[in-house]
Amino acid sequence: MKQGERKYWLDRPGRAGKVFWALCVLCGLLFFADALYEKHPTFAVEAWFGFYAIFGFFFSVGLVLSAKELRRLLMRKEDYYD
Repeated sequence: MKQGERKYWLDRPGRAGKVFWALCVLCGLLFFADALYEKHPTFAVEAWFGFYAIFGFFFSVGLVLSAKELRRLLMRKEDYYD
């Protein structure tokens, strides 16, 4: 680090890991909070425990994986514009 350069709280060792685990705990709590309210589903599948959490997780992973494949299709060589 250069002298006079600002240091942020996530730059300290171990802080990013703490944020990651805090988000994991928060996601777990929200997943189990699904049992605490009455559902009014339009479709039967929406009444399953944790449906929206599972749905969101799998489609987020699917989006990332499809973006990786799309990158292969659309990627140009480094000197494409030269």
